[in-house]
Amino acid sequence: MRWSECVEQVREFGQYPTTREAERVIRVVLSALGGHLGDAERAALAARLPPEAARVLGSQVPASRPLRGAEFVEHVALRLGGAGQDTARWDVSSVLSTVAQLAGDELTDRIIDRLPEGYALLFGRAQLV
Repeated sequence: MRWSECVEQVREFGQYPTTREAERVIRVVLSALGGHLGDAERAALAARLPPEAARVLGSQVPASRPLRGAEFVEHVALRLGGAGQDTARWDVSSVLSTVAQLAGDELTDRIIDRLPEGYALLFGRAQLV
């Protein structure tokens, strides 16, 4: 998938009024996610994303501590300029659901398994206990 197609998919899924807004959300969410993935998962995911998205994901340093799903949404809310929790959760899900489609089931499951609790729903998956 090309960058423009990825942006358009997120724009449609997230119902963003402009391509620019969708791009901004993608960049913020992927940069936040990049710091929470291990090297192997980050590299595998980057290989399945458009080059522009892969650069954003891959350029992040590891997070100082892993964030649970709800904390991740709060972190993204701050990076989006203080968006509300519901808006940030929508933004994260819009991007990560698209990422899950690009990654495929096996890699998405592996990523979710390695992240702390609470990410499955953000990727559009059921949270199994």
